[in-house]
Amino acid sequence: MEHEVIVYTTPTCPWCQAVKQYLEARGIPYREVDVAADAQAAMEMIRKSGQQGVPVVEIDGEIVVGFDRGRIDALLGLE
Repeated sequence: MEHEVIVYTTPTCPWCQAVKQYLEARGIPYREVDVAADAQAAMEMIRKSGQQGVPVVEIDGEIVVGFDRGRIDALLGLE
C-alpha cells in the first residue's frame, strides 16, 4: 500500500536526516518540506502538530513528532 508521507525538516537538523535515511532505507517515498525556507509551510506544520521543532512526519494525515521509529513503523505497517 502506498502511503502519503511528508517530512517537515530544516537543513541543519540531524534528526531530520535520520528520519529521511530511515524511510529511504525501507523504500518509503516521501515529500520533504523545508520549513526554514517556507514560512507558510512552517505555519502549516505548527498548526498540524502543535510543535515548532522538527522533524515532524505526516503519514496518511497522522502526525509524528520527532523520530519516533515505533510510531512511524506502526503507521506504515512495518511492524
